[in-house]
Amino acid sequence: MAENKGGGWIEYMLVHYRWVIVIFFLLPASFFYDIYYYTRSWLIFKLSSAPQQHDKKVKAVQKQVREWCNGDQNVHMCTARPGWQTISFREGAYKKTFHKVAINMVDILEIDTDKKTVRCEPLVTMGQLTHTLIELGWTIPVVPEMDDLTVGGLVMGTGIESSSHKIGLFQHMCVSFELVVADGSVVTCSKTENPDLFYSVPWSYGTLGFLTSVEINIVPAQRFVRVEYKPCHSLDNLVQTFTEETSKTDGNQFVEGLMYSLNSGVVMTCNMTTSAEPGKLNPIGKWYKPWFFKHVQTFLEKDLKVVEYIPLRDYYHRHTRSIFWEIQDIIPFGNNVVFRYLLGWLVPPKVSLLKLTQGQTVKELYEKNHFIQDMLVPLSTMKEALEVFEKEVKIYPIWLCPFKLPPNPGMLHPPNDAETLFVDIGTYGVPKVNNFEPVATTRRVEEFVRKVKGFQMMYADSYMTRDEYRQMFDHTLYDQVRKSLNCEKAFPEVYDKVNRKARI
Repeated sequence: MAENKGGGWIEYMLVHYRWVIVIFFLLPASFFYDIYYYTRSWLIFKLSSAPQQHDKKVKAVQKQVREWCNGDQNVHMCTARPGWQTISFREGAYKKTFHKVAINMVDILEIDTDKKTVRCEPLVTMGQLTHTLIELGWTIPVVPEMDDLTVGGLVMGTGIESSSHKIGLFQHMCVSFELVVADGSVVTCSKTENPDLFYSVPWSYGTLGFLTSVEINIVPAQRFVRVEYKPCHSLDNLVQTFTEETSKTDGNQFVEGLMYSLNSGVVMTCNMTTSAEPGKLNPIGKWYKPWFFKHVQTFLEKDLKVVEYIPLRDYYHRHTRSIFWEIQDIIPFGNNVVFRYLLGWLVPPKVSLLKLTQGQTVKELYEKNHFIQDMLVPLSTMKEALEVFEKEVKIYPIWLCPFKLPPNPGMLHPPNDAETLFVDIGTYGVPKVNNFEPVATTRRVEEFVRKVKGFQMMYADSYMTRDEYRQMFDHTLYDQVRKSLNCEKAFPEVYDKVNRKARI
């Protein structure tokens, strides 16, 4: 009995007072890491040394792969990047046993304003990319919100943003990929060169080769984003408003929704602009500003339709400081005005450092009491889907992000192979239902998503069987490409990297 009590006390301290470790250790460590990382990136870009070094780095990857080829090939290969450095909640268990290939590729290689493209190495982050491009008057069409998301992760997995209803997912603005494949050769692919490989790389999670560079479209950037907040006080009203604003062919470069209950939320419609109205500029990215989701909630509570202007980069990374809303479970008083003014400039802590220091007890508690999922469902099923999430987890806020899915080859196909609008329903937090059980609950949600021909983002826990996974994702082209590149010995099948049993 005493041992159980002691265990309970330790668990309580780790969960409820974790903020002490975060504030006094992780925030300063994150701050100094950012200074080093951005200074290094700035110097390398200004000195234009990255392109010359890139070829050497690619040859180093080739050498490691060929060494594996000349060995006994008894284990698969994977990158040597530690699992705790990724932004996803889990770490790959396979990292402990696979042959590791070091890929230290963190640089922006080239910005070509004539072609309107940027070429990046796979570990370039969204924060690094927007900082460099916006300074030059450019941006990429889809900028996933979190600073530390990498180009490689967004290509090999997926990425989405409030402009995706116009552009598509992160993969849909990519022009070409460069990979080192299973025999150690370098292959470049695009819509016209090795198109089967090009369409198979997204959602493949490093199971076709090692990504070494990505070419992405860029578009002109403007200084501000004009944001219009539209409170909704019923589910029908919210679904109707969100659908209408998403479906407009003119305007609305960005559309996003935040739900605070099943019957209340705010739909935001936004457009880039060169100027702002006096008195309506809100630099929401400043350290002393309220967390964005709390800021939006004030318009719902006051039932106010409001227009304001946000600097472009602040808008792109509006959810970074609060890690959407996960930070409130780590630093409960983090949105307090005193904390924001005194220590807000240190926020957020690196997700990778949070993972590194959480320990097994906290990890197990999160697994039992936490639900982190992004489910992509056809926009026409949005109301039904939200009712499923209310019944199964009842987590709020809920993030709503629309996107269009074209009928391209690859893992994802829209219903009837016709371009279709989807919505990403993002739920991150502690379920407020009495019957939450991680495996059973997640499987019920996954079953619904398959039924409506939707998709699950695979950074999160998935309990699908192999057959269920193949039912959700079309493996036809993927299987053909794996066979043509002799991937069977070199890399596991994608399911064996993303299912829950493959992660710790």
